[in-house]
Amino acid sequence: MKNVLATRWGMIIVGMVIGILASLLQFWGNPANMGICVACFVRDITGALGLHRAPVVQYLRPEITGFVLGSFAAAYLFKEFRPRLGSAPIVRFFLGVFAMIGALLFLGCPWRALLRLAGGDWNAILGLLGLAAGIWIGTLFLKGGYNLGATHKTYTSAGWIFPITMAGFLVLMFLNPKIAGEPQSGVLFYSLEGPGSMHASLAVSLLVGLIIGFLAQKSRFCTMGALRDLILFKQAHLFTGIISLTVAAFVVNLVTNQFNPGLMGQPVAHTMHLWNFAGMALAGLAFTLAGGCPGRQLFLSGEGDGDAAIFVVGMIAGAAFAHNFGLASSADGATPAGMIAFVVGMAACLLIGFTMQEKF
Repeated sequence: MKNVLATRWGMIIVGMVIGILASLLQFWGNPANMGICVACFVRDITGALGLHRAPVVQYLRPEITGFVLGSFAAAYLFKEFRPRLGSAPIVRFFLGVFAMIGALLFLGCPWRALLRLAGGDWNAILGLLGLAAGIWIGTLFLKGGYNLGATHKTYTSAGWIFPITMAGFLVLMFLNPKIAGEPQSGVLFYSLEGPGSMHASLAVSLLVGLIIGFLAQKSRFCTMGALRDLILFKQAHLFTGIISLTVAAFVVNLVTNQFNPGLMGQPVAHTMHLWNFAGMALAGLAFTLAGGCPGRQLFLSGEGDGDAAIFVVGMIAGAAFAHNFGLASSADGATPAGMIAFVVGMAACLLIGFTMQEKF
């Protein structure tokens, strides 16, 4: 049976659905211009588990669990669940670490960059240009023969591990619910102020995550892949999805009075343009070398891809490093430690790209 969601119009519709739901999540309680941000939400989960102690970004975001479980359900329903593993797991782990550091230097993943633009945050333009630059560098490595190795089939139970882990996070949230005025409930930490304290209801967030996970798994939606295919193959199929996401989010923002154009005073953003560009350039390069944006990595992990799961674990470690060592930016801008981390991360990603090629 033909996969309608993988067609051009299917991709456009999926992008529209994501854009609409992301903007509505903001309207229903998520932080402004952050209806969905995979990097930010993984960072919040890391804080909720106590792996970093930045008190304003601690919440076990149900959307992330929904992404994985929605993808898991779609893969099983359409017989696309394929447990698999590849090569260079330590490389994929560190690509996840550096992708997160780059994203937190900018303050958002590619999804949030699009949503920030749709909300009128012109700082996102520099981030998107940086993302394109990083992906372009990555495509040069791909043309040169860069390859982390082929995947191979593995045990079904290995493919279940990451979805079960995500489901376990949801159970933890039910067993340790947020208590008004308390920063900790059982083993979980909850922000009392800042973006971590802003969220839609658990049921709504989880439902939206499940819907997006299901649709994205079927459509193969990927922000990094959209730019990679446009640059490398001149194919605009995936690119239509990110355009429709941005347009749909913009329209909903106008209707719900969430469109506030400008550079200054944007929510969870800074105006250090060089570092907005640089952060997303590092993230874009890491995404390209790893084979997918953070959202796509979550969807792949839901369908049994152990390589993608390792990348996500690397993102969790990166979030912990970023906040425990002062690498993440804030509304005041990038930190000196974050700037040093960018140099280290870019050097490491370039080294990976140059040394892991089948031909030069």
